[in-house]
This record gives sequence, C-alpha cells and structure tokens, in this order.
Amino acid sequence: MSLKGKMLIAQGGGPTAVINQSLVGAILEARRNPNVTEVYGALRGVDGIVNENFLDLDFETEENLERVASTPSSALLSTRAKPDREYCRRMFEVIRHHDVRYFYYIGGNDSSDTVRIVKEFADRADYDLVAVHIPKTIDNDLMENDHTPGFGSAARYVTQVFQGVNQDNRSLEGVYIGIVMGRHAGYLTAASALAKTYEDDGPHLIYLPEVPFVMENFLADIKEVYERLGRCVVAVSEGICDDKGNPIITKLVEAESDAHGNVQLSGTGALGDRLSQEIKNGLGISRVRVDTYGYPQRSFAGVVSDVDAREAREVGAMAAKYGRDGLSGSVVIRRTGDYVVEYDLVDLEAVAAKTKVMPKNFINKKGNHVTEAFIKYVKPLVGSSLPETARLRSPQVERTFHQKMENTGE
Repeated sequence: MSLKGKMLIAQGGGPTAVINQSLVGAILEARRNPNVTEVYGALRGVDGIVNENFLDLDFETEENLERVASTPSSALLSTRAKPDREYCRRMFEVIRHHDVRYFYYIGGNDSSDTVRIVKEFADRADYDLVAVHIPKTIDNDLMENDHTPGFGSAARYVTQVFQGVNQDNRSLEGVYIGIVMGRHAGYLTAASALAKTYEDDGPHLIYLPEVPFVMENFLADIKEVYERLGRCVVAVSEGICDDKGNPIITKLVEAESDAHGNVQLSGTGALGDRLSQEIKNGLGISRVRVDTYGYPQRSFAGVVSDVDAREAREVGAMAAKYGRDGLSGSVVIRRTGDYVVEYDLVDLEAVAAKTKVMPKNFINKKGNHVTEAFIKYVKPLVGSSLPETARLRSPQVERTFHQKMENTGE
C-alpha cells in the first residue's frame, strides 16, 4: 500500500538519554519515502496534536538532527496526559485535517495504547492511516520486547552511581540506601548489581517490586550484612510493594497520585527517609545515608550506552520502514544471540497498556538480590567500557610499637 501524505511524529512520557535517536532515525528514514510529502513534529506529545502545535521538521538539516540525536531528553518536549477515547478522537480529527497519513508515537505502554485507539478511529472513518508505536522506557517494562530503548543508558547510570557510592561506603562504613526508579518492574534497580567487582562490594542487597517487601526481613538482611562486613549498600526500587500490591510508600507517608492514577513515587525522598529511620530505630545503627536518584537516571548527559543509542536509532528507522510498507503496529526488539538483536512489528494490542515484570529466574530465592541469569541478560545492554574500580594490594606493615608496649608492660 502506497499512501501519499504528511508524517506526524511525537514523543510522550518520561524522557530518556536516547529518545532523540529514535526521533532522528524515524525522520531520516521517512525522508527516503517519496510518498511522505512533509514531516511534522508535535510539541508536547498528544497535547501538541490536539492543540495543533506542530514543527515543520523538513526545515532541519541532517547535521543538526545528528546533534539533536546525541542530546538527552525529548527534543519535541513531552507530556504526562493520559488520553481517553474522546481525546483520541480529537487527535484523529486534527490528523485527518492535516492529511497526515503516517503517525508515529515514541513512548511506553500508555503511548502504545493511544496509537491503538487513534488507529481504531481512522479505520472506522475509512481513513487510510499508518500508525506505529516506537518503544521507549527506562523501566524496561514493555511486553514483547527483550528490552527497550532508554533502559540501557539508565542502567549504565545506576551501575556507575553504585560503583561510586560503594567506594564511599567502604571508606566510612555504615548503611547506604539508593532509591531507584521503577514502579512495577525492578529491572533498573536490579542493574545496580553490575557495580560489583570484588566479592564484598555493594550492592549487598537489592529490593524489587516483584517481591513483596517485608520490613522485618529487610532489617534482618541488613543486620546480617552489617555484622559480617561492618557496612551495607542497598538498592531499593521506588515501587516496592506489600503482598497485596500496595506501594510501601503509601504505608509510610501520604502520597499524591498523578494524572494516570498512579501514586507519585519520584520527586520525593519520603521512602528513603522512612527506611533510614526504621534502620536507625530497629538496628541502632547511627550512620545511615540515603539518596533518591530521581530524574538524573533518565537523561544524564554523558552516561549513554552505545548499544542503547544504536538500537534507539534503529527502532525509529524501522518504524518508518514499516510505515513505508503501509504496516501499523508496535516495533519490538528481540534478542536472537549473545549478543544479537532483530526487530519485529507486533499488533498494538500486544503491547498497549500492558506491563512486563522481571521473570522469577532473574531474582534470587530470598528475594533480596539478583541471579547470574540477570547479570548475563543486562550486561550487554549497558554498553562497553564501564569504569573499573581497584583496591590497594600492599601488605600491612608489622605493628612493632604496640607489640613492644605489650612486652615491656608500658
């Protein structure tokens, strides 16, 4: 099917360090399609479509696009709006008015659902529209995908942060907790395990949303590590839940909800503060430090996985290739080797509004760390040349002064 008309592309949800690679990949590939008459970009995702805030991206030089591709966060700006069916109907009316025949939306599972609904309106109106969802999320929680663009770079950031704080904790000891993003899936928190070089390196404990969080077990785990090593480094997902799926943060403090009805987890240090207090009160450990990593995980400049950037570019280009052939759906990444990937297009229904969580074989039996299977899975995604850590290997000088004092009784 050869459709002649405009292309419209937008970015939604939380930004990533490589989301602009997908944007540029789709734009450059679309320019090779003679049936694409103009390339538009919607500012602030679905808000920009409804409000008709478009950029004419044909104006962009390839040189500037390449610079944009290497820039973190969403060049077209983003939105947290969750469109209902009426909102999507209005989006479709604007799309039809501008004779858009190729619609691409870069985002997570909610974004894929939006693409699905807009495509339904187009089909019902007998309007020929190619609609393709381009995957993006640092949470790595999209169904059908081995992994998603944005995750590898965020995982690289988390790994390097824990490499550094482990050295800090080893110097001054005590308990350190890092609160990592992840509402329902613990992939990003689990990536902290790559920070280990030596057997006694942190993180010593990792807590994920997939495993019910029990405060008594948490304190017992920390006590065991602290008594054995004199210190303890802990990675905690912001989305840890009880056995009924209720976020732990709601039990500790009053938490606000966002436009999607989700309890606000990021942008606050409440979870870490309360966990710290529990350790101090329950274990009597005075030196407890906590950091909530928050937004830097998503778009930290200079900490980008080369693998992640390459694949983000390719999913954008593949979306435009599928669109050129008149195919709608969601682009997915599949792992076919160690380490090789291929790209596929699946029905939007397979991804839309669904969440993938970590499989059981990635989590240890106690539920407080990860397995070698996860390490093998995640290691190629963070890219090449992680920083190396080393320790002094010099022998200790004999303590002759104190021995002399003991012998002479002085």
